[in-house]
Amino acid sequence: MVVRISIFSFLLTASILLSSCATQHSDITLVKFDKSQITMGEFEKAYAKNSGGLENAKNDSIPQLENFLNLYSNFKMKLMDASVRGYEKDADLQSELLDYKKKVGVTYLLEKYLVEPAIKDLYEKRKYELRCSHIMIRPDTLGDEGAKKLATEIIEKINKGESFDELAEKYSDDQFSKKSGGDIYYITAGMLIPEFEDAAYETKIGGIYPSPVKTRFGYHVIKVTEKQERVPQIRASHVLVDFFDDEGKPDTAFAIARIDSVKLLLKEGKSFAEVAERFSKDTGSKRNGGDLNYFERRMMIKEFDEAAFKLNVDEISDVVKTNYGFHIIKLTEKKPYPSFEEDKENLKKIYKQFRYNTELEAFNADLKKKYNYKLNESTVAFIIKHGDSVRIGSEYWEAEWRNQIKDAELFSFTGLSVIVDSLFYSLKTVNDFNNKFLTSEAVNQIVQKKSDEYALELEALNLDKINPEFAALMDDYKNGIFIFKLQDEEVWGKIELDSTRLFAHYDKNKSKYNWTDRVSYQEIFVRNDSVANSLYKQLKDGEDFTGLVEKYTERYGMKEKLGMYDLVDANSNPLAIKANELVRSGEFTEPFPNSGGFVILRLIQKDKTRTKTFEEAKAEVSGSFQEEESKRLENAYVDYLKKLYKPEVFKSELTKAFKGE
Repeated sequence: MVVRISIFSFLLTASILLSSCATQHSDITLVKFDKSQITMGEFEKAYAKNSGGLENAKNDSIPQLENFLNLYSNFKMKLMDASVRGYEKDADLQSELLDYKKKVGVTYLLEKYLVEPAIKDLYEKRKYELRCSHIMIRPDTLGDEGAKKLATEIIEKINKGESFDELAEKYSDDQFSKKSGGDIYYITAGMLIPEFEDAAYETKIGGIYPSPVKTRFGYHVIKVTEKQERVPQIRASHVLVDFFDDEGKPDTAFAIARIDSVKLLLKEGKSFAEVAERFSKDTGSKRNGGDLNYFERRMMIKEFDEAAFKLNVDEISDVVKTNYGFHIIKLTEKKPYPSFEEDKENLKKIYKQFRYNTELEAFNADLKKKYNYKLNESTVAFIIKHGDSVRIGSEYWEAEWRNQIKDAELFSFTGLSVIVDSLFYSLKTVNDFNNKFLTSEAVNQIVQKKSDEYALELEALNLDKINPEFAALMDDYKNGIFIFKLQDEEVWGKIELDSTRLFAHYDKNKSKYNWTDRVSYQEIFVRNDSVANSLYKQLKDGEDFTGLVEKYTERYGMKEKLGMYDLVDANSNPLAIKANELVRSGEFTEPFPNSGGFVILRLIQKDKTRTKTFEEAKAEVSGSFQEEESKRLENAYVDYLKKLYKPEVFKSELTKAFKGE
């Protein structure tokens, strides 16, 4: 028994040791260089990125994987060469990289840390709609503090049990809602001003927000009466019976009788569309069987809207009275709530319209605090005092007082000081302020705008330290500019386009450069066939073709060219085909229809299929030569790198690609 246990323990220990020594899938070596390698994990990540995603990559063939591995191996060797050449310390490359980091970093920063979280929050909120009531107190007569005090007192009254509806009717300055207890109907996020919406979404059903909410309209006491899942859009049809009889006279009793007969017909199973076409007074929808197409909440009059959104699909409402008459509504479709990706662009549009500027201001304020922003108010005051008659632009640089202030600090962040001259220099590319006077308002706007930009750039410069995705983006761009410089030095910059080499390339490949049959011709184009026939008769009588073109041709832009078409492929268009049928230079056709008019053509010249001369083919020869030279130099460069870094490729391991855990 002791022996068996010992053997079992040995086997178990050996199994664990072997397992721990086995190479992880991502660590499998695909290419080994002199001092580096390409692992399976690195390869799979790069391949998936270049093939449109992991699922696409899994379906690709071994030859496709091998081809990419070859290209990726060359790419890695080039980056090693870039490192040897000291590109990491190249001032021009680092400047380009820094500029890109600022520009792309700011865009990335705002998208990932401001816009995307905001629209995701908006998406979640818009899944629901709230029915709200409010009491609005304007500060017009009471002043801001007085309005806030009254709103606070109203909240206290409600908390002590007084009726919200009665208090709304007594105190609210919203004349539209006060008579209905302050009811403003259903709202959803992205519909009203943010301060109101945010408070409403934080309020429990049946409750009121605990303090007055200030908006640009005044102070609001907010109550939420309902919260339910939102239906984004519905499609409905209706039959409308207005308040008039058949002679156009007001007659409510007649209207009631008519709508009751409509209701009876529908109960008997008559087609809703047919009944709408026969009885509805809505001329816009009756021809479509009463169909109103899709609409959102609050797009229709309140009574209609409320009735329609309560229906189930294919359900028909009871009679609904509005200011337009009596309606019977049938719900035909409900749109489901979209996915985030489906609604993303719409959410961005809503966010940019209602919230972006305010939240961007707060975002920038937080960054300024983070980077210890300080404004030199005495410098600002000096500019305002001396600059109110000076325009932004050349006038600043010529101003007598500039020398007194040009090197003064305007504002600063931790590790960064911005002087006056540098700020005005940066305004050269900002059209918003060009030629404006340096008034107090303009100076403050400039300082606000530029200090916000600096704060965003400072955060962008540190973004790769906290965000792996952005760090990877920057690595990709850095690698890209390094490879571009290498290609320029080793390939494109070494191509010599001297005439001797170009002609030798032409002579070797002469059979590739050919003209097909070509034809040049002259045209008279007129709109009327009788005019064309008259001109044809004049030509037969010896009239000069060019002279008739100058007087009569009507094709746009061709009179100035005397109707001339230079040598073109004889089969490239109907006119060329027709002209090529002529035999002798100077011969002309009879009138024939073309482009809504009539045409007479005269043959100028025919050029049969032939090899192009060197001069005629020079552009093609140059392109072909550069392509051939690029390939030769690229192959030579890669061969040099292979000798230098000695890559050892393990192609057989590619059978395991995208099959590991």
